[in-house]
Parts: sequence; structure tokens; C-alpha cells
Amino acid sequence: MERFKEIFRSIGNLKLLGEIARSGGELSSIADLIDNFIDSPQMDQCLARFRALPGGAELMDSRYPPLNPQLESLEELPAGSLGHSYATMIRSLNYDADFFRPRPIESEAEWLTQRIATTHDIHHVVSGFGTARFGESGVLAITATQVGFPAYVLLNNAALMASFRLDIQNFEQFSAAISRGVSIGLEAAPLCVQRWEDHWDWPLSQWRQHLGLHNSVEAEPYGLKLAL
Repeated sequence: MERFKEIFRSIGNLKLLGEIARSGGELSSIADLIDNFIDSPQMDQCLARFRALPGGAELMDSRYPPLNPQLESLEELPAGSLGHSYATMIRSLNYDADFFRPRPIESEAEWLTQRIATTHDIHHVVSGFGTARFGESGVLAITATQVGFPAYVLLNNAALMASFRLDIQNFEQFSAAISRGVSIGLEAAPLCVQRWEDHWDWPLSQWRQHLGLHNSVEAEPYGLKLAL
């Protein structure tokens, strides 16, 4: 039975990857892909890796709340702080800070899925990866490397394969961004266990030092091009 369940999950994933490719990364299809892994063996492995990180089990067991930022308050923080920089990015890109799909957080998999989804854009700010497709793949690579979050692993593998076969002129950029994300994932402290809300006022430089992110990627072609 489990074998057939995983076959059907794989078929669903392929269908969702096609929808994501055709739509140019439509968020609801990405959320569907993420949710398709919630009860999977891959998510079980991800949960085990997250629990093994320093502070991971405590966050999970307490159901530490998913991020719910108040942009107006963050904009009042000093320029260059994490909170001000995050709010600036959200406003500059005309993002909706509350676009995250509402999910229950009773199970460990549901909680981790929602926590990763709601903190994802902070990883862009802290790492310096842009929000276009190359930078997006770089940020996904950090979380994929540090805890093996299933949908992010699949999305990056699919992006590399599709680029190699159908978009070869951009393969180098995808490869470079993903490689940089993997490097950060291996060298830096785990981003997914950080309590960002406790230190919105820290300068980005302080956060990067705390995390061991000694070289952010803003200067790269796939870097975040905003005055934060």
C-alpha cells in the first residue's frame, strides 16, 4: 500500500512541477507541491534532521508560532536592521506579507512546513539572494541542504534538469546560485531554527556574523538588488 501511495505522490509531483513551469512559479502550485510532501517519508527524514539541530526540538515541541510580521512596526526600526530590511524588501517588491497559505500546525510536519514557508523571505534578506528565479533557487538550496526540505530539493533538481535540457544558456547561472546556496547551507548556522522575531533590531551585519554568513551574495548576478 505504501508503495502505491508513493507512486501516486510522485505522479502528483510531476503534474505540479508542470503547472509550476507553465505558470512561471505560481505560488498556489508551489504550495500544493509543498503540501503534497507533508505525510511523506521524505518529510519524516526532514523532521528528524530538524529535531537534531540545536534548538530544533524545542521550537517544534512548543509549536513556536509561524512568522506573522507587522510591517508598519518593522519599518520604524533603524535602517540596516533585519526588520527594516525585511519590510523594505516586501514593500519594494509589492509582496503581500500575508500571502502564506493558512495551515493547521497540530502535527510536526504541518508546523515545520508553515514555519519554513513564513520565514522563507527572511532568508533572502539575510543571505543576499535575489527573488528572481536564480536567486530563488539559491535560497531554496540553503534549506534543502540544511534539513532536506522535500519540495525545495525537488524544485531545485527539476530546475537544473529543465535548464540543462531546455534552457542551456541559463544553466551556468542556475548551477552557480544553487552551488552558492549549498555552500552557505553547509557552512552557516541553520537558518530554519533562528528566532528572527527576537532580534528584528539586530543589524544585518550582526545577524550574518551570528550565523557565520561571512560573504553575502548581493554582488552576484543573482543577488538581491535592493537598497536595504
